[in-house]
Amino acid sequence: MRMKFFIFLGVFGLASSAMLVTAALPAGGTITGKVTFTGTPPKMRPIDMAKEPYCQKLHNPPIKTQDVESGPGDTLEDVVVYISVGDQASTPASTPVRYDQKGCQYVPHVAVMETNQPLQIYTNDPLAHNIHPLPKQNAEWNKSQPPGAPPIDTKWEKPEFIPVKCNIHPWMHGYFVVLKTSHYGVSGADGTYQIKNVPPGKYTLTAWQEHMGTQTQEVTVSGAETKANFTFKALPY
Repeated sequence: MRMKFFIFLGVFGLASSAMLVTAALPAGGTITGKVTFTGTPPKMRPIDMAKEPYCQKLHNPPIKTQDVESGPGDTLEDVVVYISVGDQASTPASTPVRYDQKGCQYVPHVAVMETNQPLQIYTNDPLAHNIHPLPKQNAEWNKSQPPGAPPIDTKWEKPEFIPVKCNIHPWMHGYFVVLKTSHYGVSGADGTYQIKNVPPGKYTLTAWQEHMGTQTQEVTVSGAETKANFTFKALPY
């Protein structure tokens, strides 16, 4: 009996130690910030959709090009902020990223995904579209989608910023941003972004805007929240 009791205590002690070790593991933090600009932003021109009456009727007043989307307080929308150095390799996300052709627009304008993450491209309009990505590191392709066609299922093997266009509707323009990391955020209309579940450590953050280029800064994640703001300089259009 004495020996059996001793063994029970030993097992209990190991279990208690394991619980203590688990509880002591550092939790992931969140990187937050705002993206703004200085100077005069380029004026985005209204898009003439007269060649496609169905889409023209959907946009009154006409929508503008989205190369630079600025907001109140000199904020910038659709800026991709991601960990470019210091992140650990992880299994690519299995949830598909959805990209829509709707009202003769690409929605979202900037779609972010990981390498080898499934991408599904839909058409929602009662007219033909085609989608023509222009990669340099991955294989280029050009596919048509008639009304009611099933989604195009694809993925990208290499990290890259890929412009996307439609040969049928030349005003349609967007980006696929393919990253090696799962730690990224995209700024909203108020310029703010959020990157969640970042393990403690030192990283390089990169912010990318399709017209204004890139910026980087070093950050150290050691608590629940780490601030990292970016300010771009407006460039001529």
